[in-house]
Amino acid sequence: MVEQSAWMQQVAADPDHSSWYVERFRSMAAAGHDLAGEARLIDAMVGRGARILDAGCGPGRVGAELARRGHDVVGVDVDPVLIEAAGEDHPGPRWIVEDLAELDLRAHGVTEPFDAIVCAGNVMTFLAPSTRDEVLRRLRRHVHAEGRVVIGFGAGRGYEFSEFLTDAGRAGFEPDLLLSTWDLRPWRAESDFLVAVLRPI
Repeated sequence: MVEQSAWMQQVAADPDHSSWYVERFRSMAAAGHDLAGEARLIDAMVGRGARILDAGCGPGRVGAELARRGHDVVGVDVDPVLIEAAGEDHPGPRWIVEDLAELDLRAHGVTEPFDAIVCAGNVMTFLAPSTRDEVLRRLRRHVHAEGRVVIGFGAGRGYEFSEFLTDAGRAGFEPDLLLSTWDLRPWRAESDFLVAVLRPI
């Protein structure tokens, strides 16, 4: 048993939190907001019909967009309410309830490595600090040797970018590209957001 994530602690404190989160993104989609920025970046990095893992997929907006673009998508999230919403709103991808710190997709019959893994939505900052290294190691085990893992999160959330990059190196990654936004603006030391494109070593 791993330490409970900050997300699930929030859910325990407020059982309606997950449903609020689902409805927030449903409302944004209905209002016509652009929710596909992360998916556009991942789509540009891979060939057609790529195998993609949406790690910490929430209610499925990124994985669903990648599936619409013709990719073979699996989404994983620790919160069963979010996974249920993903299945309701976005049939097609395979949606799985699992803690990223215990990620073992072979146990779910998913045996092939992924061409790309995307971890968006500040997922890394919702992890219990004691599980960060293990999550990165498990992502490393699930990506193809020539694949990429793309992780994005904001500053000021208790996980310094430098600490994250050190953890990623320890887990078997090195940075291919560091960006400050999902729309390809370069990362600088003062940037308040990081999109790290990591390759396995």
